[in-house]
Amino acid sequence: MRAARLIRLVLLLQSRPSMTGAELARELEVSERTVTRDVAALSEAGVPVYADRGRAGGYRLVGGYRTRLTGLGRTEAEALFLSGVPAALRGMGLADAASAARLKVSAALLPELRDASHTAAQRFHLDAPGWWQEPETPGLLPAIADAVWDDRRITARYRRRDTEVERELEPYGLVLKAGVWYLAARTEGDFRVYRVDRFTSVELSAAPGPHGRFERLADFDLPAFWEERAAQFARSLLREEVVLRLTEEGARRLPYVTDRTAVQEAVAAAGGPDGQGRITVTLPVESLDVAYEQLLALGPEAEVLSPPELRERFAAAAARAADLYR
Repeated sequence: MRAARLIRLVLLLQSRPSMTGAELARELEVSERTVTRDVAALSEAGVPVYADRGRAGGYRLVGGYRTRLTGLGRTEAEALFLSGVPAALRGMGLADAASAARLKVSAALLPELRDASHTAAQRFHLDAPGWWQEPETPGLLPAIADAVWDDRRITARYRRRDTEVERELEPYGLVLKAGVWYLAARTEGDFRVYRVDRFTSVELSAAPGPHGRFERLADFDLPAFWEERAAQFARSLLREEVVLRLTEEGARRLPYVTDRTAVQEAVAAAGGPDGQGRITVTLPVESLDVAYEQLLALGPEAEVLSPPELRERFAAAAARAADLYR
C-alpha cells in the first residue's frame, strides 16, 4: 500500500507545479504527518522533492524530474474508461485505480495539457440516478464487481418474491440503469438479469475450472444484450389495453407519459383523423391503475373510450375537477 501511495505522491507533484502538505494529504487520504514521512522516504531514495517553507510553501519536484512509472496496469486502464461515472467507480471499489490511472496519464502529458482532466470535469458530468431518488450502493456490489472483472464463478443467494434461491452464476457484466445496478449472468447455459440489491450473499464458487474461473463467450456483447433484454422487459409489463381518442396535442404529448415505443406503434396503426381532427389508438399499458395515473396528465387532450371501468373513473375525476373549478 505504501509503495503505491509513494508513486501517487510523485505523480501528483509531477502533474502540478507544487502542492501543499494539506493538498497532498487530501488527495492521498492520509494525514499531513504521513505526507511528511513519505516525502522524507522519497528524498532518501533519490527522488528530488523540495519543500518550500512558510505559509505559501509546499512540495515540488526539482529540476524537471520525471518518473518513468507511468505505465498503466490492466485494472487502471479498464477503470480509466469508466472515469466519467465516479459514483459507479466508488460503488465497484475502483475509485483508487481510476485515480492512479488519471495521474499516470496526466504525468505523461505535456505541461500545457495537464489541466485537461480538470477542464473536462468542469464542463461535463454524468449523474446516473433518476430525479427524486436517493442513490444507494448495494453492499455486495464490490464483491460482484471483483468476480465480473476476474471472470470468477460465484455462488449467490437471491431474493425472489417471498423466497430466496441459490444459483451458480457466471457473472458477465454489470449495468447501472437509472441508479439501479443489474448483473448480466449466465446460469445453466442461459443468460439472465438480476438486480444486485436483491442478492443476500455472494461467494466465489468451488465449481470446476482454474481457480474457479469461467471461459467467457467471445461473441457476448453486453450493450447489445442489455438493449434487447430491456426492451423485452418493458414490453412484458404492458399487459392491458386501452382505447383512446386523441387530439393532435394529445398525440404529441402521449410519448412523454407512457412507453414511447408502444405509443409509436399505436399511432402508426391508427386510422386517419375524424371530423374533429382526433385519432383513435389502441394502446398497451402496464395496468389500468398505471394508465389512469399516466393519462391524467393529458387532461382533455385524451378521451378514454374503453375499457368501460377506466372511462367511468376518468368521468368521475372530471366531474370532481369541474366541481372544484365551478
